[in-house]
Amino acid sequence: MDKQFDVVIVGTGVAGLYGALKYPEDVSVLLLSKKELTLSNSSFAQGGVAAVLDKNHDNYKLHIADTLIAGKYKNNLSAVEKLVTEGPDDVLKLKELGVDFDRDKDGNLLATLEGGHCRNRIVHHKDSTGKEIVDKLLLDVEAKKNITIWDNALVYSIDKVEHGFYLGVMRNGEEYSIGTSYCVLATGGIGRVYKYTTNSAIATGDGITFAYMLGANIKHLSRVQFHPTAFDSKSDRERFLISEAVRGEGAILLNHDGRRFMFDYDERGELAPRDVVSHAIMEEQKKTGSSNFYLDITAKDPEFVKNRFPMIYSRCLEKGIDITKDWIPIYPCQHYLMGGINVDLDARTSVDRLYACGECSHTGVHGANRLASNSLLEALVFSRRAAIDITDRLHKGGKKPLGEEPDNKNIAGEKLPTGIRTRIREIMQDTYFVIPNLDNVDNAYEEVKDILNKLNNTNYEITPDFVEARSLATVAKIILEEIKEGINL
Repeated sequence: MDKQFDVVIVGTGVAGLYGALKYPEDVSVLLLSKKELTLSNSSFAQGGVAAVLDKNHDNYKLHIADTLIAGKYKNNLSAVEKLVTEGPDDVLKLKELGVDFDRDKDGNLLATLEGGHCRNRIVHHKDSTGKEIVDKLLLDVEAKKNITIWDNALVYSIDKVEHGFYLGVMRNGEEYSIGTSYCVLATGGIGRVYKYTTNSAIATGDGITFAYMLGANIKHLSRVQFHPTAFDSKSDRERFLISEAVRGEGAILLNHDGRRFMFDYDERGELAPRDVVSHAIMEEQKKTGSSNFYLDITAKDPEFVKNRFPMIYSRCLEKGIDITKDWIPIYPCQHYLMGGINVDLDARTSVDRLYACGECSHTGVHGANRLASNSLLEALVFSRRAAIDITDRLHKGGKKPLGEEPDNKNIAGEKLPTGIRTRIREIMQDTYFVIPNLDNVDNAYEEVKDILNKLNNTNYEITPDFVEARSLATVAKIILEEIKEGINL
């Protein structure tokens, strides 16, 4: 063993960073980031954080009701209640930590409206809220003496022992064996299992795969959310999001003829939940025979649009679209995962001493569909609860010897063939998009299962490419297995 810590947190999005700050100074913490520290889905989050802060015009019951409606009443009500009632204090804590939420001229936090919400309750930093939160949390984490941060650190193995875990980590060409009493997986989503996604390059389902390999319960992985308004760039696999907040500020959806169509499908129009809007777009495509769709915010004052959405304005301008004058080409795209590693209200998995929080976890708060801007709130609430629970266990139970370290893994082997990840993405895009192609599920499942068997039973060299290919194949297999068994349909 090269190093030992009380807690290892895998992932440096909001869940990993905020959770790390909640450990007292007598608890040693290692934060591992697969690539650069700021590369996470959290950093990509645009809209904001949903929280009931203005109790004169909003209340917990309304936020709970909106979450349940969006989630098709398949939510874990206890988890939703924790999310909604505890979340506002965590949001205010972010403000104390220096997060620069937008304010009105009197200094009050500005709250906007997004799809599925009945009140203005989303606090934000222009249209780059996630980046602002991550950047400020990083400053606080880096100042903590009990927290060690490793960037460009790829976890390639996690082994369970009697009183903890040993992690195999590659960093800067070196291999390390890291011992820890508790392991927290905060590894984000699975977007890279799809051909087109709004997710960052790290979102390959690694944490879910490690938990699965350790025997943890994985639940509702087929509950994948497709955001209706990703920028329709035909050449880019990673597509930037046109935030829900753009529709919240009055943008309308148009079909290829320039006709507003959402009220044909739902009385809430553009402010219906994401899955409803995505399905409406696909139905409208069937009706019109065109896949060209647009978001139009040109009716709003240009200066307001530029100030409210500077990042979106800039990114679209790079693509030749001036959103103050032009319609924005959009199309549904893989965006978020509602399922994941099943956890309780303290983020405990079914494997002792293994925790999960953020997008890789399944708390049940989202049900079958995530309500806009509940994800950052979930990351805050349940990473904090995990830290409190782990700290309590450490203080009550003491720090015990981990147990015998596994033999060193031989990472040498055959070179991984090219094209495996590309093929998995094609299968998932063709089989399980907004409206699933159920006729293709059996063949897709058998092909993915064969790919995973070959990865697991061939002596391939352990490289970042191999780790991610194994993760994508594992995630795809679980999703297709659930669909075959009718778990989520």
